[in-house]
Amino acid sequence: MPRRRLPGCSLHSASAWSNVPPKMHDDQLPIDADIARSMIRDQFPHYADAPVVHLASGGTTNGIFRVGREVAARFPLRDAEPEACAAILRREAEAMAAFARHSPFAAPLPLGIGAPGLRYPLPWSLQSWLEGDVATPDGLCSSDVFARDIASLIAHLRRVDTGSLRFSGKGRGGHLPDHDAWMETCFQKSGDLLDVPRLRALWSRLRTLPRAGPDCMTHGDLIPANLLVRGETLVGVLDTGGFAPADPALDLVAAWHLFDRTRRGMIRTLLGAGDVEWSRGAAWAFQQAMGLVWYYRLSNPAMAMLGRSTLARVLDDPDI
Repeated sequence: MPRRRLPGCSLHSASAWSNVPPKMHDDQLPIDADIARSMIRDQFPHYADAPVVHLASGGTTNGIFRVGREVAARFPLRDAEPEACAAILRREAEAMAAFARHSPFAAPLPLGIGAPGLRYPLPWSLQSWLEGDVATPDGLCSSDVFARDIASLIAHLRRVDTGSLRFSGKGRGGHLPDHDAWMETCFQKSGDLLDVPRLRALWSRLRTLPRAGPDCMTHGDLIPANLLVRGETLVGVLDTGGFAPADPALDLVAAWHLFDRTRRGMIRTLLGAGDVEWSRGAAWAFQQAMGLVWYYRLSNPAMAMLGRSTLARVLDDPDI
């Protein structure tokens, strides 16, 4: 199992340590350890003497750097308007702090937001570092212990009061048909990679599933790279800046990204998920996985393989 020491990323071999991240997006910004080091030194001088090392990442939205032993720096990879980016980072910091208060498992804490500089044009952030091993799609797929931990995490998050918060209306977790245009793009891009007619037929059924209940608090992206384990035990949850209300089925994607059919059934039983809620969880996992295979086929093979693994689990499950 790959070692993991930093929020939002995973290592696949010792050679993954690098100064320049691979390019995954057409609008990707250049960021390397030299740029990160200079910005950290200038804006957070108490870390000026700490070594800064880029960690090759399975993540897709941030360049991740280890700063000394206890800090991680995250630099958004895709170009954006700086003020809008700063607002997003502030909201994420609030969500991270709230998640850490309520989670039964360790989570990173926000430490600061950096300003744009001459060599990098966007705000960026610092957060605490968590120790652990990155979960993988198959490494603990038959672990009862890990399945119980994931069910416990989801159950704890669901019990958090949403208060005045509401679903943002963007991304996964709202109305399934809102994603039809994106899914059509994925089908068109996947013709030589996947069994598109079968996948189209499945989406045509999943997209019509009704809501199974009111929004509840969700992590929003429970993929393997955002979960840290030690042995079979969940010890950390990463990328928590999306902690917010959404479809209660959204966090069930973890069952499809991480577990075999038996362990998925265990999670379903522990959470008391009915037929519609369970199928909607599969629908959100399906929607996410369809975009991974073609988009990251060359730039992030590990993410593309996650997409294939999840699609296979959904397609092979007779209950779906």
